Amino acid sequence: MNTLRYVLAVILGWICGSAVNFGLVQLGHQNYTLEGTDLNDMEQLAAIMPTLDWQFFIFPFLAHALGTLSGALVAGIIAPNKKIIFALVIGVLFLVGGIVVNIVLPGPVWFIAADIVIAYIPMAWIGGKVAQKLSAKT
Repeated sequence: MNTLRYVLAVILGWICGSAVNFGLVQLGHQNYTLEGTDLNDMEQLAAIMPTLDWQFFIFPFLAHALGTLSGALVAGIIAPNKKIIFALVIGVLFLVGGIVVNIVLPGPVWFIAADIVIAYIPMAWIGGKVAQKLSAKT
């Protein structure tokens, strides 16, 4: 039974975190529009990235950080024990995705550094710690 919960922790953590990530990215596109740019065209996005001001990177950072945090929290809550480990598994999955996105769509160096260093493993660790505290109360 524990094996099933571990598998569900990773799958549901990944799905939940991805949904939060996607929702925040979409919210960012609504708040900071890129007129004349097809958001589905990676070449257009890669070409425009160096010209964008810092505010265009707020929602992507929040999407990555809060997506990872929420996914790690879900994984930590579902995992019967080893909550930090399963939260960090989500952090690593999102980190790999973040590295790929930063290669495909290179933003400013400050954003890439903040994104890679802050948005994934630290947020996963926080999610795991919160899951541990929530589990200790029950």
